[in-house]
Amino acid sequence: MALEMKVPSPGESITEVEIAQWLVEDGDYVEKDQAIAEVDSDKATLELPAEASGIITLKAEEGDAVAVGQVVCLIDTDAPKPGGDSKKASGDEGSGGDAEKELSNKDKNSADTNEKGDSKTEEPSKSSTPSQSQDSKTYATGTPSPAAKKALDEKGIDAKDVKGSGRDGRITKEDAVNAQPSMGTPGNGSRGESRSKMSMLRRKVAERLVSVKNETAMLTTFNEVDMSAIFALRDKYKEDFKSKHSVGLGFMSFFTLACVRALEMYPAVNSMIDGKEMITYDFKDISIAVSGPKGLMVPVIRNAENLSFRGVESEVKRLALRARDGQITVDEMTGGTFTITNGGVFGSMLSTPIINPPQSAILGMHNIVERPIVRDGGIAIAPIMYVALSYDHRIIDGKESVGFLVAVKEALENPEELLMNNNVLKALEL
Repeated sequence: MALEMKVPSPGESITEVEIAQWLVEDGDYVEKDQAIAEVDSDKATLELPAEASGIITLKAEEGDAVAVGQVVCLIDTDAPKPGGDSKKASGDEGSGGDAEKELSNKDKNSADTNEKGDSKTEEPSKSSTPSQSQDSKTYATGTPSPAAKKALDEKGIDAKDVKGSGRDGRITKEDAVNAQPSMGTPGNGSRGESRSKMSMLRRKVAERLVSVKNETAMLTTFNEVDMSAIFALRDKYKEDFKSKHSVGLGFMSFFTLACVRALEMYPAVNSMIDGKEMITYDFKDISIAVSGPKGLMVPVIRNAENLSFRGVESEVKRLALRARDGQITVDEMTGGTFTITNGGVFGSMLSTPIINPPQSAILGMHNIVERPIVRDGGIAIAPIMYVALSYDHRIIDGKESVGFLVAVKEALENPEELLMNNNVLKALEL
């Protein structure tokens, strides 16, 4: 019996996926629950497991966009497993002699036929040899069609720089569409190039980022944070914290809890636009941007307002590992009311992060550099981080955005009082 495997729904609102890679070949024997393909949706890359054991027949190619519910392969569940005790087309011993005789007779006949055929083989006529290929040029050679000329004019490409594939060398519309502008006079080094198809996830991310730029009134405000207090706490307690909780005391817990505090003070930053209405949430689902093998992933820390330093660090580690290993699910990246992105891990000093739709704001962290600052009337060297808040000015005013970032700055520069309630050991659960 041939089992039809259909594309399951990877999540709400997703209508199609793309076959990123087949993990098996056509005609392979697959076991039940074995991963047979990787499929890209606009939210994540997921593995497609076999629904039964048997011989698989592929019905879609890599790179094909297939609708949810469409048949992508067949599994013959009645097919025997290779390497079993079942006798393959070997036949009985009694009939083996007759089969051998038949094969020998066929070989003899085919040999006679070949000998006769060879004697009748004729030399190809000289008139059909490649030496007489048509190299002549006509008036149409290098002339673009009207549609091709329009396409070339839009690209700013001269027709003489395009080789025509049409009749008599005429430049077709397809030639014009595929034509690339000149890269200048070639140098002496390598001039190679490569093309690769963007994944559905990457294409969707690109579309969403462009839509954000076009559909929102996005502004960015900046501030700087003196990280001295956090450095002192980490230097003093990070070893005890790690030994007790099996997770490091990083910066993300401080920033996450500082954002939770600021979101409570400025609820408009924790809001979204839905048509003509503004939705404000009383919970804080913090999206954390992490870099994975498939590109940027944004898993969500649910109800961050209920988590301690240990809870945040454990959740960040869990989500980062799942994203790195390609095990992150759509559900783990769905939702989120506010996003934190850390470009500092790659060395970024300053940036304007793009809002993660449909959210209304995103906080950008950057690298930490020792800089001279004024402290108590004197010049001091301190570890400084620039922070940036991009926000949708349609629902977040300048007062709220600036106030939010100042609240984050205050909490990070005085974490013992504002984030730990003057009880470090209790806050760190030591």
